[in-house]
Amino acid sequence: MLENSTRTELSAMGEFALIKHLTEHFEIKNESTLKGVGDDAAVIQYEAGKQILVSTDMLVEGVHFDLTYVPLKHLGYKSIVVNLSDIYAMNGTPRQVTVSYAASNRFSVEAMEELYAGMLVACKKYGVDLVGGDTTSSTSGLMISVTAIGECEAGQAVYRSGAKEKDLLCVSGDLGGAYMGLQLLEREKFVFKDNPKLQPDLEGNDYILERQLKPEARRDVIEYLHKIGVKPTSMIDVSDGLASEILHLCTNSEVGCELYEDKIPIDLQTYDRAREFGLDPTVCALSGGEDYELLFTVAMSDYEKLKEAKDITIIGHITAKTSGTNLVTRSGGSHPLTAQGWKAF
Repeated sequence: MLENSTRTELSAMGEFALIKHLTEHFEIKNESTLKGVGDDAAVIQYEAGKQILVSTDMLVEGVHFDLTYVPLKHLGYKSIVVNLSDIYAMNGTPRQVTVSYAASNRFSVEAMEELYAGMLVACKKYGVDLVGGDTTSSTSGLMISVTAIGECEAGQAVYRSGAKEKDLLCVSGDLGGAYMGLQLLEREKFVFKDNPKLQPDLEGNDYILERQLKPEARRDVIEYLHKIGVKPTSMIDVSDGLASEILHLCTNSEVGCELYEDKIPIDLQTYDRAREFGLDPTVCALSGGEDYELLFTVAMSDYEKLKEAKDITIIGHITAKTSGTNLVTRSGGSHPLTAQGWKAF
């Protein structure tokens, strides 16, 4: 997990000394953070007219990540980013995070330093403050729980339940890359198990590997929508696969939709690797997950504002609930949209 051969046992420092050691380089950046790490609770004060957004996510070793091929610094970065993505998906701005983890005696102080180094990079990039958390021991590997706290102007939060008939269905970026990055890493893991002397064959796959190991939250999309004066009618981040997220929006909004297969944005590297693995690129985009792009609906009247957007694609439109949720194929056929993405249980 680490190139550094030095190892300090977690028990050698004690809980409070370890927390202080791991968080001493995190600087306060938001005026709303009155008190961060170091007391019984953080103190946060927002201005009048602001609404507070709170989201929590947990990552469990062996379920959400495999340390055979996931560097701890990347894991730290990703654990922050996936939570910030939820705040952006509410049309908000993240301001603070808390981080709790449980680690077994397999992990050293140096290992946790690597994990927190990644968190520090993410916090600096997105301008959020780490203001607290908890640490405890584990008998089953590493577990990380992050809570993100954000804000939005009163009345500006966007929910999953606001889509209306005739709204346009949009998505940022491209889809399926994170899933193909995972497939590549899993393949190389099995090759390594069979022959530890072989080096991983990862050359030429930087994009899909980064999509899996170091995803980004789409702050830029929210900032762009604010700039052009477009407020989505509904929104969700694509963590469990495009199909699953569309069904969430439609179920919560009590509407149907038409999703056009030929409009789904798929990067060329994702497409090529899917074909090499004998997979359908469309299925990878629909069911892969972990892309952390933003899926949202906008009123038809906002089309002129959105049509020049470079990294937003209109992939369909909202219909009446009685019409169902359908995938319109490249050949013109129509099939009910089904979710085969990530299931927590």
